[in-house]
Formats: sequence, C-alpha cells, structure tokens
Amino acid sequence: MSGYRGHISTAVLFGLLLVIGLSFTSVAIAMPVPEKLVKAAAIVWLAVLFALFPDIDIKSKGQMLFYRLFFLFDLILLVAKQYEGAALLGFLALIPILSRHRGWTHTIWAMLLIPLPILAGPMLMAKSATMVGLPYYLGAVAGYLSHLMADGMLFRRKGRR
Repeated sequence: MSGYRGHISTAVLFGLLLVIGLSFTSVAIAMPVPEKLVKAAAIVWLAVLFALFPDIDIKSKGQMLFYRLFFLFDLILLVAKQYEGAALLGFLALIPILSRHRGWTHTIWAMLLIPLPILAGPMLMAKSATMVGLPYYLGAVAGYLSHLMADGMLFRRKGRR
C-alpha cells in the first residue's frame, strides 16, 4: 500500500519513462524542443493525476482533487445551461463513492477505460481516426498502472489476499 506521496513519485517515474520511450518516435524526433517539453510535462502531469484517481473511492488527496474538478466542471456546465451534461457528470461522480475500496477502481479494465475519453475525444471532435490523444492517453494509463503496481494489485505480494 502506498500513500499519495508514493503514488505521485511512482507516477512521475512511470511518466518520465514513457516520455523517454516516446522521444524515440519519428513524430517526437521531428518536433521542436519547446513543444516536446510542453507535451512531456502534460504527459507526466496526466500520469500523476491518474495515479491518484483509483483512490477516489476513499477519503484521500485524490478524492479531494477529483471532486473539486468535478465541482468546477459541473459549475461550468450549469452556467453554460448544459443541464443534461451537468446531470450526467454529477451522476458519474457519485459512482466511485458508492463502491468499496479497491473495487472496480483498482482493476485493469478501469485503467484502460477511465482515461479513454482522452483518446476518443479528439477522434470524435475531428470525426476521423486521429491519434493526437494517444501520448496523453498512454500517460494516463501509465499513471494508473503505477498506482495499481504500487498497491500490489497486479502482482500480489506475499500475505495479501
């Protein structure tokens, strides 16, 4: 079990390893250095953010962060008179706190599905198969993976059930 500081430092490590790996792609090689740095920072930031997400189902730093973000986004939707979107976000925000700790938020399928809007969003907006969101999706998955590994959810530690 790892506290939020442990999850953050593990996520930074995973995020940096991902950035190093992505830096060898032809897209990254052709990119100007300032753009590389901004994208690298965004990838590591997403890794940290999604490393905190699985603990949204308990009183934690991750829960405080995400529910503040949910509140802000819900408020923006309400001010924009997007009531259906606000209601949907409110409903979805309730789901994690209705489940038990280390339930569905600590699964591989959640690791792959929760960040999916980062990948699918640009595709839906462009109405074509674009991979613009792929590095950011991978950053989010890397962070989520770091959380599951730090909690011993992927490779069971001795004495854990």
